[in-house]
Amino acid sequence: MKTILKNRHFVNLESLSTTEINSLIERSLAFKRGEPAPDFSDKTLVNLFFENSTRTRSSFEMAEHRLNMYLLPFETATSSVQKGETLRDTCKTLEAIGADGLVIRHGATGYYEELLATLDIPIINAGDGSGQHPSQSLLDLMTMVETYGTVEGKVVVICGDLQHSRVARSNADILKRLGAIVYGSGPVEWYDPAMGIPHLSMDEAVEQCDILMLLRVQHERHDGTTRFDPADYHATYGLTHERMNRLKNSAIVLHPAPVNRGVEIADELVEHPRSRIFEQMKNGVFARMAILEWCFSTKSIKGDDEDDNTN
Repeated sequence: MKTILKNRHFVNLESLSTTEINSLIERSLAFKRGEPAPDFSDKTLVNLFFENSTRTRSSFEMAEHRLNMYLLPFETATSSVQKGETLRDTCKTLEAIGADGLVIRHGATGYYEELLATLDIPIINAGDGSGQHPSQSLLDLMTMVETYGTVEGKVVVICGDLQHSRVARSNADILKRLGAIVYGSGPVEWYDPAMGIPHLSMDEAVEQCDILMLLRVQHERHDGTTRFDPADYHATYGLTHERMNRLKNSAIVLHPAPVNRGVEIADELVEHPRSRIFEQMKNGVFARMAILEWCFSTKSIKGDDEDDNTN
């Protein structure tokens, strides 16, 4: 057994061992079952969202509330960011006045790299550009394990704008590490070979998958030169009623949301019995409770040293 130091960063899942990831999944499920939450009323958190967010921000706020953390208000529109203050200086300022941790979403991929060397308080990555979205990945894993008991051996197809999706990148990496069989689907021009997952057509995907993970088209990360027709996209790459009928009876559908109904998924299918989209949102609170507890916990974790890459 080795002791993990307190105040751990949570910036990606690559830096965590599989033992730690599985422990976080189990802790998330325990919170959902009603296990009492620890009292972190001595901790002050700041949520810095430099990009728009509904689910991630709100579920972090709810998680912080359930852990009795004090949330120091921060809005980029009324902060010194508007005067040219750098992210580093904003974070150092908040640390200096007593913040115990920062939850950050930022448009720059890998924004946290500089902060890791300059801050002595935990950084929780709520999404960095087209890089990583580790808390979303954890709640997705939680939802899969809740359904199947494991992800090992399950066929997961991630469908849509793979090139620009931090959700796709985070999930592909960790699912492979945990033994899932991962494919990509969607427009070939948005397929990213660097993700290291084979590409299937959407029709192949629905017949092979145990878990179909749909993605929103990240228009805000495109250069604006690509012609996009929602009806054409839905017919070619979306989950239509006909494709839903071809899924295995045991298959489930995930989506990190926001959902563009009638584009990546037919409107009526968002609430289909096999859809776990709103269950994912519910699970987001429990997963983020587990993340925050982990960042401030001094508990020991048993694991193989060779699979330990913690910050």
